[in-house]
Amino acid sequence: MFETLIQKLQEDRFLTLETTPQHEPSMHNIIERIKKFKLQDRVDGFSCTDNPLAKLKYNALFASLKLQMEFKKPVIATMSMRDRNKIALQSDLMGANDFDVRAILALTGDPAKMSDQPHSKGVFESNSLMLLKIIKSFNYGMDYSGHPFKIEPKQIFPFAVVNSYAKNFSSLERKMHQKIQNGALGIISQPVFDIENAKKLLESFNIAKDGVEGDKKKAQLIFGLFPVTKLRTALFLSAQVPGIHVPQFWIDALESAHSISEEEEYKVGMKLSSDLFKEINKLHPKIHLMTANRFDVANEIIS
Repeated sequence: MFETLIQKLQEDRFLTLETTPQHEPSMHNIIERIKKFKLQDRVDGFSCTDNPLAKLKYNALFASLKLQMEFKKPVIATMSMRDRNKIALQSDLMGANDFDVRAILALTGDPAKMSDQPHSKGVFESNSLMLLKIIKSFNYGMDYSGHPFKIEPKQIFPFAVVNSYAKNFSSLERKMHQKIQNGALGIISQPVFDIENAKKLLESFNIAKDGVEGDKKKAQLIFGLFPVTKLRTALFLSAQVPGIHVPQFWIDALESAHSISEEEEYKVGMKLSSDLFKEINKLHPKIHLMTANRFDVANEIIS
């Protein structure tokens, strides 16, 4: 299952769909909405987020297990450095490994001060590079302190993230290089909204692979795509989310449509998003679709 996913990432078209477990002790609603649009038949795999914005949600590892059992498709489980020290990270990896949850997205995580749980404290023993190094140790049959396992873990497939935009792309190149060197098979970008931005990011990714040897050269950039169907969403992303660039022509088009009607705003946003999806598939068909559980939108984009 995971070997097929990685082969598609390295040699073919690749499409994964993000899911966000909810503030409820069940994945039933998400599973049923995915089934409604038969999305499991049109993507190569899923991902599960890990308490984004430090808001309490259903555990990402258990959510990934539920999706894999239901759909027989690989799931990339997010693990955040915010909530675990190196003991907890390794303990979770061992348990997940036994249940075949073995694609892991290493994330530093949003600040704990954003949480809906009062007085929460972030762990942040290190950044996501530590988790990539832990996974590398596991894949060599030992824990992070160098103690060998009596039973070797099954192979773990690490992923990482990167901002999609920066005033100085050399900073992104340096971070991507470190993550590739530490074993990331795929690096998922923050959402891109402009094909020129995508081209620049892909160019930077290829620069980041300079000096990389062996199988690490097979690492791939995966473009994050977040369909925007409301002006207020575009304005928020543009003004408030670092590492994302929403071009002015998107905002202008949505602003004009907003003045006409909500239906027109949705129509224009979907066209912009669908056109970008098609352009990226021509440029570099490795896409991670993020829709905040709006599976109707995902259905429309990939139809």
